[in-house]
Amino acid sequence: MNIADFKAGTRQKGYQYQYFLPEKINHSFYWTDEIINEFLEKASLKVGELNSFSRFVPDINMFIIMHVFKEAVVSSRIEGTQTNIEEALFDEKEINPGLNRKNKCSDFC
Repeated sequence: MNIADFKAGTRQKGYQYQYFLPEKINHSFYWTDEIINEFLEKASLKVGELNSFSRFVPDINMFIIMHVFKEAVVSSRIEGTQTNIEEALFDEKEINPGLNRKNKCSDFC
């Protein structure tokens, strides 16, 4: 399949909404633009670099989980919620939604 002829998907109608339905991508693609080869080479190099750095992380699963928690904290701050990483690690039973943190300065001072 020529990559220029590939259609990523279609917009479908639901009840009072629309959604994107992607096409299957298990085709053999070819392209005529040489710049795509250069981009693929650069992407392959970066994936190789990422793979080599992952060997330095003792527990890659724990690293990913902690990164997800960190991103959740950053996202909550963007939304205006004052949360720190310790609170993100609490079990659901330990969460106290009524806690007044306005007088707590240790996170931002």
